[in-house]
Amino acid sequence: MIKVTIGNNVKRSSEILDENTTLREALENAGIDYTIGMMNLDGSTLEPGDLERTFADFGITEKCYLLNVIKADNAK
Repeated sequence: MIKVTIGNNVKRSSEILDENTTLREALENAGIDYTIGMMNLDGSTLEPGDLERTFADFGITEKCYLLNVIKADNAK
């Protein structure tokens, strides 16, 4: 089991998840819209197809941050 801080710019929560959970399952269960913004896992930008990978696939064994960062139009 791992502790995942999951969320976006305005909403974050801590979830205890099995390491074999896919990133997509974690986001959907937390109610996070991953179709907008940039997806990050521990500060690294995720690539196409990464949402189907599990936390174990990324080597996450204890805790991590899974965040969807929405950049506003006026941000630099």
